[in-house]
Amino acid sequence: MKKLYIAGFGPGSRDGMTLRAQAAVEAADLVVGYTVYTEIISRYFPGKAVFSTPMRQERDRVAYALRQAADGSRVCLVCSGDSQLYGMAGLALEMAADFPEVDVEIIPGVTAALSGGALLGAPLTHDFAVISLSDLLTPLATIYKRLQYAAMGDFTVVLYNPSSKKRRDYLQKACEILLQYKSPETVCGTVTNIGREGERCKLFTLKALREEEVDMFTTVFIGNSETRVINGKMVTPRGYRHD
Repeated sequence: MKKLYIAGFGPGSRDGMTLRAQAAVEAADLVVGYTVYTEIISRYFPGKAVFSTPMRQERDRVAYALRQAADGSRVCLVCSGDSQLYGMAGLALEMAADFPEVDVEIIPGVTAALSGGALLGAPLTHDFAVISLSDLLTPLATIYKRLQYAAMGDFTVVLYNPSSKKRRDYLQKACEILLQYKSPETVCGTVTNIGREGERCKLFTLKALREEEVDMFTTVFIGNSETRVINGKMVTPRGYRHD
């Protein structure tokens, strides 16, 4: 069977990979991914054949993986975190329509909202929204609207891609929108380099978060109106009754 795995390998550490993701990489003749991701895979699976493309060449990457699979290679296309959540699964399934002979298997992984949330404590115990601040594929006006309605709904909010060299003030703008509906004292947290060297967590108020500088390797957590700090951990109560 001609096979293409689309595997999320988690936050970046070997022990953060699911057993299914590890098995897919081990079974593959070729691993395809973004350059940073194939470098990580090569550390954990030395000798594994890899092919990488830089950022913004996602279609080329997927097309190559599908062609190689169609030619008989067992291919694993890797994504950080989860293969669906801002990953390659959707694009690969769209493009796989031209390769009906290739069986595509989607393998989930641990996304940053979950791995980062666990490091902070338990911020996602109740309803939450995940929003990317990258406007490469989504209009900025749409991102702002999603932030607005998530804040109006009192969701805990997880922000992916909060900043880059060209988007240094995007987190500040996001905080300003959230502050229209959330208290300045709302508990917030950031986690940087989840599962990798330099991993670190910080807790803030929403007002203080607005002035914080972050990078593209940081995931940002903004609590809801019930979120609080308990013994140094960010916790959003589920609301269990104590009878």
